This record gives sequence, structure tokens and C-alpha cells, in this order.
Amino acid sequence: MKTIVEKAPGDPLGDPKDGHILTRAIIDTIREPLIVLDEQLRIIVASRSFYKKFRQTYENTQGKKFYDLGNGQWNIPKLRTLLENVIPEHKSVEGYEVDHDFPFLGARTMLLNAREVRYKNGRKKMLISILDITHQRKFQEEKEKLLVQKDLLLQEMRHRVANSLQLIASILLLKAESVDSGESRSHLKDAHERIMSIATAQQQLDPVELGEHASVEKYLTALCKSLSRSMIRHRKPVKLEVVVSKGTVTSDVAVSLGLITTELVINALKHGFPEKRPGRIIVTYTSARSGWVLSVEDNGIGKSKSKKAPQPGLGTSIIGALANQLQAMIKIRSSPLGTKVSLVHKAL
Repeated sequence: MKTIVEKAPGDPLGDPKDGHILTRAIIDTIREPLIVLDEQLRIIVASRSFYKKFRQTYENTQGKKFYDLGNGQWNIPKLRTLLENVIPEHKSVEGYEVDHDFPFLGARTMLLNAREVRYKNGRKKMLISILDITHQRKFQEEKEKLLVQKDLLLQEMRHRVANSLQLIASILLLKAESVDSGESRSHLKDAHERIMSIATAQQQLDPVELGEHASVEKYLTALCKSLSRSMIRHRKPVKLEVVVSKGTVTSDVAVSLGLITTELVINALKHGFPEKRPGRIIVTYTSARSGWVLSVEDNGIGKSKSKKAPQPGLGTSIIGALANQLQAMIKIRSSPLGTKVSLVHKAL
């Protein structure tokens, strides 16, 4: 018959008399360098990965103060203050970075974390982990440089595309003035306006990165100023006004809003103010949690209700396609006092 002798409950990590065998085994299996300090910040033990990383041994580190290790790389006043407060004030150190030229390692960036370990018998120790993040920092720096280069290339591409579109638009306009057919002239001018609208909408987003958010107020205000200069100016006595509430949208949504605004302004100028009729066009954008509304309103002659009213043209088709893309509903109100076209988007 066997006799079972129950051991008295003690340290769950092992008997302190046997050197905390289990504790040492756990520390040595962790790849991240670890150090255990006493209340005077003297080294009790360190992990195998620490000895290997910093070319140290148990004999030349045991009992030493943490600040005296190596060539003084940890002897930083701010770090000393933080570590000295860990045990007395029950605090922790999270993500403290140390840039130093370490012996045998060279220039490195180390990330240090410290935490108090408190035992039931009142003993207190500190556990410090050290992570070499040099490669991560270099990778982050390279990534940031590439992002800057990408933004520069994107801006250059936008400038080149806008310049090319403006050149094509100018050629179309010159060609329109030289043809004899009124119908051909009308189509060429229409194509000129469409190309200019795309160039203008894209050009106003130069400061915004692809996928980033753009201020709708700044974008539509700048866009309408450009439209006023290029499409109204001395041609028609029409004033273009902008009333926009604050809000942001992604750059691709901004381009769609810009193209819709441009098309609606072109339509208002073309159909609402014949024979140099004076008036005004108001572009309005409002946003709330429930969604947003974009509208273009004029005080022109309104839509014709005669049987000979023109069929919807290219501009109307473009507006419809962009509205579907934005999941917005188109509302039109027209009378002899003017026309108002609104796009209403309800948030999901």
C-alpha cells in the first residue's frame, strides 16, 4: 500500500529553494530578451535570449544594477525615473524606445516594457522585456518614403492628364469654330465641355491623396470658381454661387460629386439662359447622419413642356450613371421661374 504525502501549498512556479526551475524554464523559452530585477533594480536572472543578444553571461550580470549593463546604454535619466517608480507606485512602462550604438550590435532601436511582479509573501520583483525594433523602424521609414513618392507621382500624373485633356478640349473648340455644319459645331462644343468638366473636377483634387477624405466645402467652392472662370466669365451674365455645409467624402466620391455638379451647371447655362439672359445658379450641398443632398438650382426659363422638347442628352446620361454609382436618387423641379435638380443620398 502506497502512502501519498501532500506538499504544502507554495509558490505555484516552483519551490524558491530549487532556484525556480519552472520560472527559469519559461523565461528561457521566450525569444524576446527578458530580465528579472529586485526592488533595488539589481539583476536576479535574465533569459537565454538576453545573454545571447547582448553577449552577456549570468556571472557578469547577476547582482548588477540594470543601469550598469554594457556601456551605459540603459543609463538614461528619464528611463531611470520611470523604472524606479514601477514597484513603489505600482506602475508599468510601456513601449519606451532606446536608440543607442550597442556593443557587438551597432546602432539599434530597442523597445522596453517593464511591469511589477508581486508575491503573496510580500516580495516584489520587476520583469523587463526588450524588443529590437530596428528593422521595423527602417521598414516604416522606407514605407513613408515610398508613400511620399507615390503621392508626388500621383500629383504629377493628375497634372499631366489635366493638361492633356485641356489641350484636347482646346483643339475641339478650334475645330468647332472652323466647321460649317451647325450640328457638327454643336457636337464638338459639347465634347469640349465634357472634357473640360473631367479635367476641372480632377484638377481640384490635387492636394488630396487617393482614397483619402476631401473637404466637400473646399472642393466644390474651388470647382465652381474654376467653372465660373472657364465657362461663364464674359460669355453670359450669370453668377455662380456655392452654399456648402462642412463635411468630408472620399476622393472618388468627391470626383463623382464634381462631375455631377459640372454637368448640372453646364445644363443650366445651356438651357436656362438663352440669348445672354441674366441670372444665377446656386450649388448647394448639405450633409447629416441621415445622408447628403447635392442640388443645383437656377432662375432661368425652366424646362420646356412642348412636344418638341429635346431628348435627354449625354450630360443627363452621365448624371444618371454617377447617381446610380453613388446610390443617390435624382429629383427634378422645374417651372417658368427656374429649375432645381437634387441628388439625395440616404445613409444605410
